Parts: sequence; structure tokens; C-alpha cells
Amino acid sequence: MKFDTPATTNPIDQLKVVGQPLDRIDGPRKTTGTAPYAYERHDIVADPAYGHVVGASIAKGRITGMDLSAAERAPGVIAIVTAESAGKLEKGNFNTAHLLGGPVIEHYHQAVALVVAESFEQARAAAHLVRIDYATETGSFDLHAAKGAATAPEPNDLTGPIDTHVGDFPRAFAAAPVTLDATYSTPDHSHAMMEPHATLARWEGDQLTVWTSNQMIAWAQADLAKTLGIGKDKVRVVSPFIGGGFGGKLFLRSDVVLAALGARAAKRPVKVALQRPLIANNTTHRPATLQRIRIGAERDGTITAIGHESWSGDLEGGGLETAVGQTRLLYAGANRMTAMRLAVLDLPEGNAMRAPGEAPGMMALEIAMDEMAEKLDMDPIEFRVRNDTNVDPEHPERPYSARSLAECMRLGAERFGWSARHARPAQRREGQWLIGMGMAAAFRNNLLMKSGARVRLDSAGRLRVETDMTDIGTGSYTIIAQTAAEMMGLPIESIDVRLGDSDYPVSAGSGGQFGANNATAGVYAACVKLREEVARRLGFNSQEAEFIDGQVRAGNRAVPLGEAAAAGDITAEDAIEYGNLDETYQQSTFGAHFVEAAVDTATGEIRLRRMLAVCAAGRILNPKSARSQVIGAMTMGAGAALMEELAVDTRRGFFVNHDLAGYEVPVHADIPHQDVIFLDETDPVSSPMKAKGVGELGICGVGAAVANAVYNATGVRVRDYPVTLDKHLDRLPDVA
Repeated sequence: MKFDTPATTNPIDQLKVVGQPLDRIDGPRKTTGTAPYAYERHDIVADPAYGHVVGASIAKGRITGMDLSAAERAPGVIAIVTAESAGKLEKGNFNTAHLLGGPVIEHYHQAVALVVAESFEQARAAAHLVRIDYATETGSFDLHAAKGAATAPEPNDLTGPIDTHVGDFPRAFAAAPVTLDATYSTPDHSHAMMEPHATLARWEGDQLTVWTSNQMIAWAQADLAKTLGIGKDKVRVVSPFIGGGFGGKLFLRSDVVLAALGARAAKRPVKVALQRPLIANNTTHRPATLQRIRIGAERDGTITAIGHESWSGDLEGGGLETAVGQTRLLYAGANRMTAMRLAVLDLPEGNAMRAPGEAPGMMALEIAMDEMAEKLDMDPIEFRVRNDTNVDPEHPERPYSARSLAECMRLGAERFGWSARHARPAQRREGQWLIGMGMAAAFRNNLLMKSGARVRLDSAGRLRVETDMTDIGTGSYTIIAQTAAEMMGLPIESIDVRLGDSDYPVSAGSGGQFGANNATAGVYAACVKLREEVARRLGFNSQEAEFIDGQVRAGNRAVPLGEAAAAGDITAEDAIEYGNLDETYQQSTFGAHFVEAAVDTATGEIRLRRMLAVCAAGRILNPKSARSQVIGAMTMGAGAALMEELAVDTRRGFFVNHDLAGYEVPVHADIPHQDVIFLDETDPVSSPMKAKGVGELGICGVGAAVANAVYNATGVRVRDYPVTLDKHLDRLPDVA
């Protein structure tokens, strides 16, 4: 199905099932422990061998010797895989470094061996007996030190242009009566999902099947085949349940490759889970950024010049953290510039993490907007509203398909009690606590991707949906079932959803907040084709037929849906494909975050007291699961604001706090009551579902809202995340 004109009225608009806050259909399996995760596929293989990964203990250099003899003699050892024994391996299209290193070492904890044994304990014990000699080389591990050597990489579809210029930014900034020129920093972040990267691999002849934890099935299948040098038709990837990903499982990782190599060497199924200390350094992370923001405005608050420059680092051949993307689109301003630069660092691979680009970019931009509002003696919301725009500021011929940013901010202000906020910081006290309020805009682009599905109707009137779409805890099973139920006039209990298998049609996958809208649109397309075939078989005009309460109706005639399949199941397959509406219209999601924070005047301790998010993201397909997505994102944003930081050893080139004891994430006691409000909005330009996404919008701006609340409480501005007590303790107001 080609979607190249805005959607009109269609069966989804009935909202009998879609748009309802239904419980997750996969919930009972998850809460009873019967959902099959990658490392627990006892139903597939009862007695697998176990693989334990050995990671490099240097960040850059070469292996000069590897002694496997003691490990090979250890009890239970079946095989040991190294780069030498594995033979020639390619590098996947989405991988910056090789997933099995040797002799060249590209980063710390790059996998260099897999020990396969009868039990996990035997594999782990033997792995500690592997002796490796290295010749280390000098590496670059400090973004601040490497900033001066950063360069402009070649642009691609993900980055867009590296630099943009509109008008005369230098002249306008110099002439502006009110200006801000400030630098901000965000640290490296770890995905820190609950389920580690894990895979069970089995060879049957030359056919490989991997049960793994991966967000993008088709990408994993293609890159695994390429890495192993076999045909894609020889690889099946199965990932029906994923215990969190946040972008860390978008791409093929070492657990999959090593499980496949280990199974081939052991001649039996092998399962591998990356041990928690390996995940931070062996897989990907959100790269640190340095950001300079300059804003010039008239005294009435009208922005006349806005500039945003960002520096990030990655391995040779890696990519940018696109932290300036939202600044190109969010606020008006006749004179503008953005620029991104990439430094070569020998740290582990930087890559996508929930809302790549906008999450760290908004952490800086939305502090800068507050700082500018203070210089102008304006309320932060009114300053943002003053510079709202209905068109892409860099390409004003492109209007927004829908933009309700001002409505989000004003509704949020009303519900949160923003009028009680003191404009002058450090004015509200409750005993030893200083109390402040902060807010920030939320912004995330709406990405469109081709997405396919197959639907099968049986004579009992039950429908099966098959698509390689994944559910990373987001609710994909449920909204796909809701879509099919709405389209075919069935109760949700009559829908059987099968996900996460490369034998199914290729979907958009889970990532970039694009999964829900695109995957359900793909199911919509398949159901349209099925409706046409059902109508034909039952003798209805497909344009007149209505699918209601398990029946097909037209005029005075009504036939049970299942009768169409009396002679055998009916199968229909299609995909949603997009025209150029995204070129004609700028498609984005918007919101506003509000935070109340308290700061202890004696210790500097920060406690969050209230949080509110107001979101405008098209049709909300399931308000219950969407709310869960947003409060989860708000929690992650609070973590980024107050505690999360991968500490870099700039001498040896690795992340020191590479486990959940040292890498702090929010716990229940850190998170206050959270409210979420969704504006009643549809976007017919987005898809037939008229929906967008919310999973990443919910994190964008949260960090700045927290930082702005802390500033309002204390009068101490912190521009380097995380906002920890040591950064403001010596500047807090005196205790009365």
C-alpha cells in the first residue's frame, strides 16, 4: 500500500478497540514467567552448551600471544573460539568495530575469545584460564582533549547536513541587544537494560537459527549472514520477547556472532549471555557531547540569531551524536547556524540510545532557553511561545503537519501550578529545603519506514498476525492486536499476534520512536487487502462492506466473518510504503515537561517532588501503554539529569563503572509522582493510523526541566551533566 496522500476517514477512526486503554495481551506471560526470553529457551533446546566471552583487557593495540592450553584442559570444556580459529569474518553494515577481535584490538572489552563448556560455571572458570599477551598502543580517550582535532564527517541520511546556515548568524548575533553564549556537556551513557544481550544458536546442516534479543530482526539477519559469509536465506533470527533495549539492541552484537561460531565449533547448540561488566564496554553507548549554544534576541524576546555547535567522539569510521537536530526545527529565528564535529576516540562504539540526538541536544538547548528568558526578564514559557513557528525555520516552505507545542506548554503550566513559581531563584523554602520549578519543551521527529505484515483468517473467525516487529517492553503485541481487531471487526481476544521472527514479513522494527506508527500501519495495509478478499468471497462490494462484531455487513445482509474461510484459511500480506509527504511537511512530535525539585541547603541533596509531561503525538493507540512509555522515559531523563555517567579512565580507555553497582540509575525512591497528559490530536499526514510515537518524546527535555528546577530552587546554574551535589554544594545560599 502506497501512502502518498493524507489519510481520510477509515475503519481505524471507529476507535472501538484502537485508542482504548487495554491491558497488555502479553502481560500474563511476563508476570508468570512463561514469556520465552533468549537465554531461557528450554522449550527449544533442553541441554545446550554454554559460552563465556573473554574481553580484551586493553583499549588499543594487538594480541601478541594467546595461551589456551590451561583452558582447553579445564573440566567440561568443549571448544574455544578465537579470531584465528573462526577464520575470515566480515564486519556487519551496522557495526563500527569487529565483533570478534584479534589480532588487532579496537576497544576495551572487545570480544577476543569464547570458551564453550558443558555448564556455565565450567565455561566461566575456563575463561579465566585464557592467557593473552598484548602490545598496547597509545589511544585517544578524552573528548575534551580531542575536540580541537574533530572534523566534519560525510553527511548521511541519519545526520542530515553536517552544517547549516540561514541568513547571517554572526552579524545578527553581534547586533542583538540581548545575547547568550554558553557551553554545556553531557557524559557517556549506558543503556543498562535489565536483560543482557543473549543468544541461543543452533546449526542444522548449513541452516543457522539464533534465538536472540534484538530490536531489528531484518538488520540482524542481514549482518549476521554478512559477518559469517553465508547467504541470508541460511539465517533465521527469532526474538519474540526482549527485556529492554533502548537502542542497545538495534544492531548485531558479539553474543550472536559468538554463539553461532561456538555452536559450529562445538557441533551442538550453544547459548551466550554477555556478563554485565562487559555490556558497557563491549556493546554500544550514548556518546558524550560538548555543546556551544549562542542566542541573540530583541528586548521583546524575539530571537534574531540562534546557533548550536556540537562535538562528540567515536571509533574510526563511527558516527556523530546529532545533538543539534532539534535546534534546526524547534524555534523561529531569521539568522541561524548549526554545526557538528566528530573526534576519533578509541573508546567503545558510540551509537543510538533512546532519542539519539534530541535527548542530549535538548538537555543543552532547553537550559539555554531558560537562561535567555532570565536575561530578558521573561517567563520561560512565554519566551518559548514568542518564538513558536508553524513552519520548518530552515525551510519555511515546509509547514508542520501538526504542531501543538504552545498548547502543551500552556496546558502543562495550568495543571502544574506554574503561576506559583518564583521568577527569582532561591525564594521558596520549606525548612532546610529549597524548592524550585522548572520546565522544558519536548521534541522528537516522526520517522517513517516501510513496514510489512501478514494476516491469516480461519473458519472460526480468528485472525493471526505475523510480522517481524519486536516488542521491547513497549506494548507492540497489544497495539498490533488492537489494529487488526479494529480493521476486521473482531474482539481483541480473537487476534493472535506473532512477532520477532525473520520468517515473517519485514517490519519497521523497534527504535527511533518509529515502531508503533509504522508497524500498525503495515498491519492496516495487510488488513485492507484481507478485507477485499473476504468481501469478494462473500459476494460483497468491498467499498460498501462493514466489518462489525465478527460479521461482514452491507445493506440488509450480514455474514459471519469466518464463513469466508470455510474452504480454508485466507492469507493476505502487504506493507505500508510512504511517498513524499515527509518532504512536503515537517513531521514531529511535541510536548512539555514540568518538574518540581527540592535541594537540601546543608548537603546539596536533590529530591524530585513532582513531574508532569504533556504530549502531542498524533493519535494515541493505547493510552495505558503510551503512558507507561512516557513515565519510563521521564524516569530515564531524571537519571540522565541527576546521576547517570559512564566514568572514563582516560589513561587506559575504558568505562570504569561498568556494572549496575557503579553505573547509577534511578530507583523507586528517586522518582516522585508522575502525571502524563496526551492532547487529543490526530495527524493524517503521518500514516493511515494518524499516529506518531511517544517512547522517545518522553525523555526529550526532561534533563533540562530537572536542571532548570534545581536552578530555580538554588540560584546555582550547572551546565555539565549530571547535576550532582558536588557541582553546586559550595555555591548554595547560606542556611538561614
